[in-house]
Amino acid sequence: MAGLLQLEEDLSCSICLSTFDCPVTVPCGHNFCNNCLLLTWADCCSFSCPQCRAVFPTRPDLKKNTVLSTIVESFSSKMADKMEAKLSGEPTKVEKDGVILCDTCMETEASKTCLTCMASFCEEHLKPHRMNPVFSLHPLVEPVRNLFEWTCQNHHKLMEFFCSQHGQVICSLCHQQDHKGCCVISAEEQRNLKKAYFKDQLDFLDKKRVQNEKVIGEMSMLPESLQNSATSTKKALAAEYQRIRDMLTQEEQNALLAVDHEVQNGHVKIKTLMKKFTSNISTISKAKEHIQSVLKEPQTLAFLQASFDLPPAAKFDPHTPRINLDSPNVKLSKDFATSLNQFLTESFKMTPEARLGRLKIAGVAEEKSTPVPPAKAAAKKNKQMKKDLSKSMENLLNMKEMLSGLHVASASKLGAGPQEALDITSVKDPHELLIYARTLTLDRTTANKRIVMSDGYTRATVADQPLNYPNCPQRFTVCSQVLGSTGFNTGRHYWEVLLSSNNFIGIGLTYQDIDRGGLSSRLGRNSVSWCIEWLNNKLSAWHDTKETVLENTHPKCVGVLLDCEGGTATFYNVAKKATPFHSFVFHFAKAVYPAFWVFPGGSSLSLRRL
Repeated sequence: MAGLLQLEEDLSCSICLSTFDCPVTVPCGHNFCNNCLLLTWADCCSFSCPQCRAVFPTRPDLKKNTVLSTIVESFSSKMADKMEAKLSGEPTKVEKDGVILCDTCMETEASKTCLTCMASFCEEHLKPHRMNPVFSLHPLVEPVRNLFEWTCQNHHKLMEFFCSQHGQVICSLCHQQDHKGCCVISAEEQRNLKKAYFKDQLDFLDKKRVQNEKVIGEMSMLPESLQNSATSTKKALAAEYQRIRDMLTQEEQNALLAVDHEVQNGHVKIKTLMKKFTSNISTISKAKEHIQSVLKEPQTLAFLQASFDLPPAAKFDPHTPRINLDSPNVKLSKDFATSLNQFLTESFKMTPEARLGRLKIAGVAEEKSTPVPPAKAAAKKNKQMKKDLSKSMENLLNMKEMLSGLHVASASKLGAGPQEALDITSVKDPHELLIYARTLTLDRTTANKRIVMSDGYTRATVADQPLNYPNCPQRFTVCSQVLGSTGFNTGRHYWEVLLSSNNFIGIGLTYQDIDRGGLSSRLGRNSVSWCIEWLNNKLSAWHDTKETVLENTHPKCVGVLLDCEGGTATFYNVAKKATPFHSFVFHFAKAVYPAFWVFPGGSSLSLRRL
């Protein structure tokens, strides 16, 4: 039965882990179920062995392995017969009684088995072995149920020795003929060794069970802890968003109050002017009466004397005053609301990571800009809220200008030269990025031995077999990766990568001290590298083993803009326009190097000459 179980493992498909069903053989020699292999290759662009990962240039022509199929059918038949016999067979008397009988009287329970006589004896028939010196060398053991299993099939002698080298029980003739140079001990000694080993295993398993039970006990407390954490996080988030709503509500009220204040000032101005114009009308009426009385004067000298005494109001020129709501406070409130709406609308269209990066950039602009004090009344009532909401409406306007690529604060006020902020969120004309263009080449000392470099070390593909590259500490030994020959730690730099396909390719950045061997050497699976990766037609961003799934726009050309001072690395889909689809925001501790990953299967990448 043990042999059949071993054969069952050999006749199992490595995909479904069941006995082969219509087995087929691929060119590398491995066997699989026909349906399992077809399902595995259904969504793949390349064809490789699921067991050894050997890649085939074209889809192999799968044909049924008739010899293996016959063996599987024979095995299945024997397994069925064996199980049927075990289930329906009649138990023997010994099996029914659960005891081993004396081979002499066949009635009394045996107390010992003689391995020399190959028979079991009860106490009565065991007396010759205990009393006669002739039998003193016969080994007596506890009753053995089936002595036939203790007999060597080749020499028909008792198997009383154990060969450690071959791991099997042997007889004395086997020891003399076939196992002369082997390390041989008695079967009883091997039993004692195995007993000691199994006891150690039991102790080990007991410890592991205790550890598992301890972990289960600890994990049973995790749901409550997780729920408490979720509750506190929700409360904190609700408080933060409520605080934002309160600040926005207060800001809205201040803006409306500013409008009301301007309206009130307008009304006061209108009333003042109307009062003045009414007074003018009264003065004009008096002047008119005076002129009319002068005209009635019959005496010439009196007429001329009276004409020089006309009141000044007679020369007054009335006009309609210009009164509107274009005061600085009202205009600033309107611009603030428009800018905030635009900023939030654009931010909510981004991924959470891009939003955070945008806010960090806005925070830098806020520190560098010079705040303009708001209206005195609003400042007295909402000084703290204004501080939290970017300290003043002027700060947000400056932030909008910064995100649009305008100059940050005046150089004379900052004590430094003019610095233009980098907009990493908007679609650009590719020519705008070319001012930072860099010509890159691949570093052959870092290339994995399966990386094939051509076109002046600007193109990378993967070979079927390792190349004869010299061994060196800088070379990647596990992952098919290669670094750029130049690192950057200051300034802005831009390069473009042409992709043969959007699958099994990675583009990223890394520090020079990335591991060169093991799983931790893969880009994005450690804390010193960042990458975007196309795998199985899925686009993801990786850093420190954390994956962010992105929308796959299937770019043919990817642009990378590295801003060392700004602490950003932005990836663009370059066509007629350069459209950003992901940004990493991080602080540069040292120089970073362009890094590339290509998986076997026909994919390749090329560094464009800019």
